[in-house]
Amino acid sequence: MSPLLFLDVDGPLIPFGGTPEEYRDHGHGDDANPLLGRIDPTHGPRLAALPCELVWATTWLEEANECIAPRLGLPRLDVVTWPEPSEADEEEDERLGLHWKTRTLVARAAGRPFAWVDDELTVADRAWVATHHPGPALLHRVDPHRGLTDGDFAALDSWLRRPA
Repeated sequence: MSPLLFLDVDGPLIPFGGTPEEYRDHGHGDDANPLLGRIDPTHGPRLAALPCELVWATTWLEEANECIAPRLGLPRLDVVTWPEPSEADEEEDERLGLHWKTRTLVARAAGRPFAWVDDELTVADRAWVATHHPGPALLHRVDPHRGLTDGDFAALDSWLRRPA
């Protein structure tokens, strides 16, 4: 079974945080969301070529399949559903500095190897995953000002193709 790749949208696929002049417009934004023009359509084939199962791990939820996947030329992907955290988990996450996605993605992976691409990953998330996930995991932080780069794709490809 191939590894999972949990993919965030805002930051990795839609760069943000700088001035509008800093970002290339790939010409497919729309009036409802002009930031969609920042999606680089060449990322789709590069993501599809990675030896993994792509899964949306974003607050876009199913809208990622409706708005993002077609712009990338990707098929519909599985989508992580975000449960309401318990009060105890929420308090512990805040105390530990965990990202709110961390517990859900480890549970979703269920021991299966996974890579997680996001712009908000921290040392705390890496430590928690190392302690609570029995399989290999790569938590790959992307610079939200730049989005996915050649270096990010090389790191992901290398990790996903490593011997089991």
